[in-house]
Amino acid sequence: MKVIIQRSREASVTVAGEVTGEIDHGYVLLVGLTHGDDEADVRWVADKIANLRLFEDGEGKMNRSILDTGGSILSVSQFTLYADTRKGRRPGFSDAARPEKAELLWNRFNEELRTLGLRVETGVFGAMMDVRLLNDGPVTVIVESKPKE
Repeated sequence: MKVIIQRSREASVTVAGEVTGEIDHGYVLLVGLTHGDDEADVRWVADKIANLRLFEDGEGKMNRSILDTGGSILSVSQFTLYADTRKGRRPGFSDAARPEKAELLWNRFNEELRTLGLRVETGVFGAMMDVRLLNDGPVTVIVESKPKE
């Protein structure tokens, strides 16, 4: 599982001209899932993101989590995070999880974030989406699930 976190001042997702998710300050999450991902990955990554300290404290140091700041999350499924560009000119996507598995795990991931106390808005799985983002910082971080042992 791979998640790109972009700290944002405001963000929204529009599908076919309709806003499906919108937040004020918080994170935009671009969420990619691969074949070996499971519920343990979802829980670990959700907990990591909820508690990661990417917001400044009173001294200007990144010392506060999204939970500390009352921020929200805009979660967008993004199979293209697993694009393989090593060969040729067209990326391959065979490392991305099959849609039926990815959708199930993405929904579970969003629920896990909600369980941790976060407000979560979403895009629409598998849809063509317009994502609008006012980047804060910019701060962009990649979180990947723990390697399998």
